[in-house]
Amino acid sequence: MTSNSRIKNIEEAKRLLQAQKLAQAEALEKENVLALKQAAELAEEQRLADLFKAAVKDARPLSTNTDRIHHAPPKPKPIPQQFIRDEQQALVDSLSDGYFPSYELESGEELLYLREGQSPSVLSKLRRGHWVVQANLDLHGMISDEARATVAEFLAACKKRGIRCVRIVHGKGLGSRNKEPVLKNKIRHWLMQKDEVIAYAQARPNDGGSGAVIVLLKA
Repeated sequence: MTSNSRIKNIEEAKRLLQAQKLAQAEALEKENVLALKQAAELAEEQRLADLFKAAVKDARPLSTNTDRIHHAPPKPKPIPQQFIRDEQQALVDSLSDGYFPSYELESGEELLYLREGQSPSVLSKLRRGHWVVQANLDLHGMISDEARATVAEFLAACKKRGIRCVRIVHGKGLGSRNKEPVLKNKIRHWLMQKDEVIAYAQARPNDGGSGAVIVLLKA
């Protein structure tokens, strides 16, 4: 081995030794930092514990033998689901498809009705659009039974809200099997059976024409 090779080996050994010392020093420093952090956390926990003890040193535990009465929270009122279903069914059952009063107005294809005892001027005003339509119901796409239930619930809701004039869209029957306005013929019977209905008339062209009816309800 030449002198140059020996010198290189010695220098390499020195570098390795220095790297090992540096790594050991860094590891020791990390351990010292972690130890200091843990010591600080323990000191903070002890400080908080001492503060709590000082704050409650004069407190006395409550006696377990007390006359205090603990009331249970009130139970929510049960929702009368069956009553609601009965009410909805009663609305539906109140409408019949075979109702033909003797005082229905003869008007051809036009829906036209005035309850007995009402002034003819009421119907005239209704046809002219005297009352503002306050609510709408669209029966498009509904079968007969579904439409009947929907009409009954709609009128009941309008009655509760004090609504006076409504529009019900029944369609012209163009999409039916026989191209006949099935719901149009049925709805005239349903409306005449409701006491809150004073009159109804075919809607004006801008409100749906022969595909809708304007209904006047009791005030």
